[in-house]
Amino acid sequence: MPSTRIAVLAFEGVSLFQLSIPAMAFGAVNGPADFPRYEVRYCAQQPGAVRSDQGLVVQVPDGLEAMDEADIIIVPAWDKPETPAPAELTSALRRAHQRGALVVGLCLGAFVLGDAGLLDGREATTHWMARELFAQRFPHTLFRPEVLYVADANVVTSAGTVAAIDCCLQLVRERHGADAANRMARLLVTPPHRQGGQAQYIERPIPQLHSENRLPGVLEWARAHLAEPLSVDQLAGVAMMSRRTFTRRFREATGTTVVKWLNTERVAQAQQLLETTELPIECIAAEVGFGTPLSLRQQFSAQLGTSPSDYRRTFCLRRQAGHQQSRHP
Repeated sequence: MPSTRIAVLAFEGVSLFQLSIPAMAFGAVNGPADFPRYEVRYCAQQPGAVRSDQGLVVQVPDGLEAMDEADIIIVPAWDKPETPAPAELTSALRRAHQRGALVVGLCLGAFVLGDAGLLDGREATTHWMARELFAQRFPHTLFRPEVLYVADANVVTSAGTVAAIDCCLQLVRERHGADAANRMARLLVTPPHRQGGQAQYIERPIPQLHSENRLPGVLEWARAHLAEPLSVDQLAGVAMMSRRTFTRRFREATGTTVVKWLNTERVAQAQQLLETTELPIECIAAEVGFGTPLSLRQQFSAQLGTSPSDYRRTFCLRRQAGHQQSRHP
């Protein structure tokens, strides 16, 4: 089966962390024969030595022509968001987009996509610290400054830093399912999945004192007991906190409420069961803690814009197409 070609843009001052994310993320998918392989290449306006934001010099082998052959193009955080991207770069992105390539802007990389005109009339996000500048520069974009990442047709944008990993995880999940995404997350030692609609900005992190660092364990406990009718009081008891303290620290840690977090986790688990089992929708609803198929359908529609049945059908068709392509390269 032919490789999926990924072109990652490099430039002077590029974030070394975001430059390395695509190779780490999609490289983690490579291996088993039943999953397509990814070929990650790096390109720049001028091939050769490029200095990253950490001072490390990276040798970039390809010019922008690599975008003409790529299936996925990833633009890391742009170092000068207040300055329009070069015309040569934005033209290359437009050509790739017009022929159907998936174009991804990580963090401030969304500014480059905006300069290329790819965000006009589309939903998009970027790092919350640049939200005012982004809204000012791209008034025709349907700006969603609160989310971790958002996809609109073949254009994807994400918030900053770790949200870039979440974005790549979602790309893997869409193509290969929960098992592949979870394997990738384990290799990267990162949580397996955060829905794009989660809040990107958390006012205060959890204190790291040992006596106060109980909440991560509570989240794992809750994930293992999603089938049960969990309540705030029950989770507060597991954390050995008062309801008031637990509620405050939960929002500090996750940026959302207990009810919204539980619904997100239950939908994510339902996705995995729909992908990997033939359980009836009624059984899956009970297995993940929604109780009724109606509740599952409502949450699926609200979070993913589809129904459980359509999700299963779409994923199965995509998986069958991948298997057929692997048998007939």
